[in-house]
Amino acid sequence: MADTEKPAQALADDVLGFGASELVTVRDLVLRPGAVLQAWMEQGAHGGGAYARPLRLYLALNAILMLLLFLRGGAGYMLEGLPAGFIDPLVANAGKSRDAFIADADGWMTLVMVPLLSLFYALAAAPLLRLWDRADLGWRRGFRAAFGWLCAWTVLMLPIAWWGYGTGPLAGLVSLAIIILGLVAFLRMGRGRWFRSWLAGVGKALLLMLCVQIAAVFGGTLVIGIGLLGAAATP
Repeated sequence: MADTEKPAQALADDVLGFGASELVTVRDLVLRPGAVLQAWMEQGAHGGGAYARPLRLYLALNAILMLLLFLRGGAGYMLEGLPAGFIDPLVANAGKSRDAFIADADGWMTLVMVPLLSLFYALAAAPLLRLWDRADLGWRRGFRAAFGWLCAWTVLMLPIAWWGYGTGPLAGLVSLAIIILGLVAFLRMGRGRWFRSWLAGVGKALLLMLCVQIAAVFGGTLVIGIGLLGAAATP
């Protein structure tokens, strides 16, 4: 009998970046994230063959976030908080209209925002998750743990991420909800490994999210800088 599942799985993997292992991993990150983390930490990046690599899965999830950002109109909203006196000299030096300059900056920012912020999140999370783990992880497994938590967080935020881009009250509320989901992902995934009591878990979750948000500020500043430099250099 011909195997009809493997071609379908391969097509899904090629088109979406998701194969059977990614779908199983997403399911278990929702239902039993602690078990997924344990498999990743104790049985290797493939969780003993049961799961997708956390970095590979996170890159696929980021691709979905980048698509949502593009469909929502890009990252140009990040420039709205900049004073006009800051952008006007750059527009004049670039020799193009303000609208063209903003459009070029938006294009560059949309391209780099999701992957660059993701890198900053991982750099902020890995040292803490390595420190809090009862095992001596080393940096390789420390970053695996960080990407594991980021996967668990991203899976929970994806259904509402569409409304989190932009400015205004709705985007602000959704951004707050996304932060809360990050805390929830940590608490559901890390009990018994990153913390033992719920009080300690909440404290560590808040500290982790604070560090991630500080990293996001630096990453966001770099994203804006890349957008402005790219717009200035684009003919």
